Amino acid sequence: MKKTLIASAIAAATISGTALAQESNLPTVYGNIQYALTYTNVDGGPSDIAHNDNGSTIGFTHEHAINPGLTGFMKIELDGIDADDKSKGRGRIKLDEAYIGIKGDNFGQLWVGSDDSLYESAVDKIVNYYEVGTYNLGGSYTTGEGDLIQYMTPSFGGLKLGAAVQINGDGEDNGKKSYPYQLAAIYSVDALTLAFAMDSNDGDTKYSQNADLTIKDGGFEAPKNNENTYGVRVAYEMDALGVSLEYQTRKDVSDVVGVQGMYTLGKNVFALSYEMADPDGAAKTAGAVKKDVITLQALHNVSDNLYVYVEGYLGGGDDNAYKVADKSEASSVSVGGTYYF
Repeated sequence: MKKTLIASAIAAATISGTALAQESNLPTVYGNIQYALTYTNVDGGPSDIAHNDNGSTIGFTHEHAINPGLTGFMKIELDGIDADDKSKGRGRIKLDEAYIGIKGDNFGQLWVGSDDSLYESAVDKIVNYYEVGTYNLGGSYTTGEGDLIQYMTPSFGGLKLGAAVQINGDGEDNGKKSYPYQLAAIYSVDALTLAFAMDSNDGDTKYSQNADLTIKDGGFEAPKNNENTYGVRVAYEMDALGVSLEYQTRKDVSDVVGVQGMYTLGKNVFALSYEMADPDGAAKTAGAVKKDVITLQALHNVSDNLYVYVEGYLGGGDDNAYKVADKSEASSVSVGGTYYF
């Protein structure tokens, strides 16, 4: 599920409902139902067609003035609704985000709880942009989205600095104390955005992700390590056209490169991207292979609350990239729609 558009819609809903919420001191309620029909085919392997819930959620936000220039806020969001199948929805709803915090123009923003991490928000954009993301490739950072304390400074001439730490105690799944952290710097001026981030990867990956270090599309695995992940992103927006470039690296795991272009024409948005993940060191020795993917999306905003889209994916790479011997190609096409409020 793409987070970018949904997040923008939530922000708009929050702003439009602020006056009413403040008068009644009630939270703003938002949500969405997402459906997608997806066909996938692996060269020399299986093919499949499926109709799925693509990440339907419901959530609540609230904020209030603590004193002039300082605001308290909270958010809680639930997913796992499984809107495509009535029998699946019972007892499967789970927490996606939940946090509280304070913010101000001169203070910046401090928040605690479960949320997208600074690294993900600053650098790893392409993999989170697409709605279905069948074969998209993300960076190999392992600090999860729970038990986080995050802080972002106010803007200093377009520059914002951020830091986050995850508090893992002896009772967590990793069985030992750990304090993985992330650092980020984001500089924005006019149409240009430059971002740098790092993840210390000091926590056991059992805490909030798979037991093995795994590229986000379910690709290659690598031996556990706590080598730092570093990422940079450059983005430029020219009226209706936007372009971005990402590079992420982690020793003994992978180098990931992504480039994306987006064009807005009225109510339509078109996106095209290329991503490549190349295993490094121990991952390559363990048998990991290079993978890449070309993704194309056409999205139409039917109204202020409804959009539909088509996405196509063509994956490639070295032999065995998709777990079929001597084969290296996979494809997918998705048609979907989202109603949000």
